[in-house]
Amino acid sequence: MWDGDLALAEQIMAPEFTLRYAQPGADLYDDIHDPATFAAAIDKFRTERPGLRFSTQGQPVVEMTAARTGIVARPYGARVVDATGAVVRDISGTDILRFEDGRIVEVWSVSGGLAGRSFYA
Repeated sequence: MWDGDLALAEQIMAPEFTLRYAQPGADLYDDIHDPATFAAAIDKFRTERPGLRFSTQGQPVVEMTAARTGIVARPYGARVVDATGAVVRDISGTDILRFEDGRIVEVWSVSGGLAGRSFYA
C-alpha cells in the first residue's frame, strides 16, 4: 500500500483495526481504524513525499495458524530519491502485523522517520 497500491487496503485490512506507529509525527494514524481512511492517509503521505519508495528487507518472521491468524514481522526499507533519481536517504524499519481470519487487525510500525538510519545495505 505504501508504494501506491491503495486498493490493497480493502483486501488485506480488517474492516476495523488499530494502528500503532512509533515514528516521529505519526500520531495522526492513532485515529484511523478503517481501510478507506487508511488508504486516504497513505495517499496524502505519498503526495507530500515524492520520490519515496518502500521495499522489503531482511527475513520476515511468520507465526501463523491454518486459520490465517497470527503475527508477521517484516523489516522494510524506505528510499528517498530526488527529481534526478539520486538517492537522498535510505532508512529502515519494521512492521509487526497481527492477523485474524487472514486480515490485518493491528499494526505496530517502528522506524526513525526521515532522520533515521538504514540497517540493511
